[in-house]
Amino acid sequence: MAAPAQPSRNNFHSIAFLASPIDEAEDARDRLSTRYGGVEPDDADAIVALGGDGFMLQTLHRFMNSGKPIYGMNRGSVGFLMNEYSEDDLIERLREAETAVIRPLSMRATDSDGREHTALAINEVSLLRQTYQAAKLRILIDGKVRLGELICDGILVATPAGSTAYNLSAHGPIIPINSPLLALTPISPFRPRRWRGALLPSEARIDIEILEADKRPTNAVADHTEIRSVVHVHVEEAKGASALMLFDPGHNLDERILAEQFGY
Repeated sequence: MAAPAQPSRNNFHSIAFLASPIDEAEDARDRLSTRYGGVEPDDADAIVALGGDGFMLQTLHRFMNSGKPIYGMNRGSVGFLMNEYSEDDLIERLREAETAVIRPLSMRATDSDGREHTALAINEVSLLRQTYQAAKLRILIDGKVRLGELICDGILVATPAGSTAYNLSAHGPIIPINSPLLALTPISPFRPRRWRGALLPSEARIDIEILEADKRPTNAVADHTEIRSVVHVHVEEAKGASALMLFDPGHNLDERILAEQFGY
């Protein structure tokens, strides 16, 4: 999902400051813009996103394929995807930052009316039961049925960047950021009860068919995009799509994911 981190060579003469709609983030944006002379995103060499992980995901989606690197500073809660907030030496931090190339997943979902929906996911594509009835799913990998029937609350396909998010909470594996792998993780599996998911090559084509869709309606979610009452979902790595993230040296995604595996 991400290329090896490389030192940034940009000079960063102009910066756009974007903030999550919370007071702490907006106040930080105003102070930084005054101090460093913020510009509009189209005119910026780099974008500084102020907020939490959710806002960072929104910003990455917004500037997908723009070639503009995004440097997050935590003004939210968790901040796994963010750098530490500081108003000092920002230009120097940007110049010394390491770049990660994030490659999202592509979701193509067909709903019960036959309409097709597409969306990108940086963290994961998840399928979730819509009512009290458990979902019943059939899983195909590269066109071959691998699991004829899975009864569960849902299932998700996670990228390495997203493997420490919802995937980890569902007891899925943490994937090193540069690994060419995806995690296929069930959510509360009922039958087969002992199936705990699979690690798949990043080029795998994953198809999930919803069985008994009328009785057991299921939603599909790609990051922040939700499609209700789906009957079929196709997931694969998005071709030609990428976003750029900047991290302070020693605090890149590789280090954060490794640290997560040791519980700190």
